[in-house]
Amino acid sequence: MTDGLVLPPGAGRAVPGAGMTLKVGAEQSTAWSVFEAEVTPGFDVGAHLHQSAEELFYILDGELDLLAFEPVARTAGDWQSWQSAAGAQVMRGGPGSAMFVPAGCPHAFANPGTVPARMLFLVSPPGHEYYLDELGKQIAQGGPPDPQVIAEIRARHDIEQLTPLKVGRPR
Repeated sequence: MTDGLVLPPGAGRAVPGAGMTLKVGAEQSTAWSVFEAEVTPGFDVGAHLHQSAEELFYILDGELDLLAFEPVARTAGDWQSWQSAAGAQVMRGGPGSAMFVPAGCPHAFANPGTVPARMLFLVSPPGHEYYLDELGKQIAQGGPPDPQVIAEIRARHDIEQLTPLKVGRPR
């Protein structure tokens, strides 16, 4: 029989450069990776999709703008104005809000506020921590990361970026 895992608050492995703490990963689970994430004001992950992965985002503190649908038109610059054929639009979610993203579904989140937001982030299958580790190494080198290197990392980890990732001040 395999033992489970119990972590006290704040425990886990920090993912350098990502603002995330890995709680459960591929070394512990064959089903998912789980992270606690802090999303700084102005951060925008950019719209993207995964062909094989499913994700769940659960907001603990703060607010995030959330998108999880195929838009009528994928515009390259700003996913905030996207709308689905059924009329779905970007939603602002606060504590207790959840977003489920099936494989192949465009999705994004951004912190439009002035304070950090915190969320619990689950990815299935497990292993997303390997992508975040690679990305963190690139960011830690200082200066703007090479877009071609970032694109190669994403391609290796089932991420098709649809709009740019942005780190900056809230709108």
